[in-house]
Amino acid sequence: QVQLVESGGGLVQAGGSLRLSCAASGRTFSTVAMGWFRQVPGKEREFVAVITRGGGTTAYADSVKGRFTISRDNAKNTVYLQMNSLKPEDTAVYYCAAGKRFSDLPKYGFLYDYWGQGTQVTVSS
Repeated sequence: QVQLVESGGGLVQAGGSLRLSCAASGRTFSTVAMGWFRQVPGKEREFVAVITRGGGTTAYADSVKGRFTISRDNAKNTVYLQMNSLKPEDTAVYYCAAGKRFSDLPKYGFLYDYWGQGTQVTVSS
């Protein structure tokens, strides 16, 4: 069992930055890929970014590429999402998730086993 707790969300003006954190419990953190997703009410959950278990490879949605950076610290059981140049369309609830063991760089929700409770990010124009 893995528990994930996100933090760092909030209200920011367009062009600003936020850094989300996701703290994980359990000993399996370093053995699985970690991802970030986001969801707006009335819309499907959207992939944002993913990082492999060792941190050597990352992937991003086209909408955030060049603005967001995912990273992880396996010693601290924490994954981060640095969000720069934020836009109003980035407004959403952001979720971190722990990937299934066989998935190296999962980009789809069904390839994840555990999810956090989410943290709200609001970007004002």
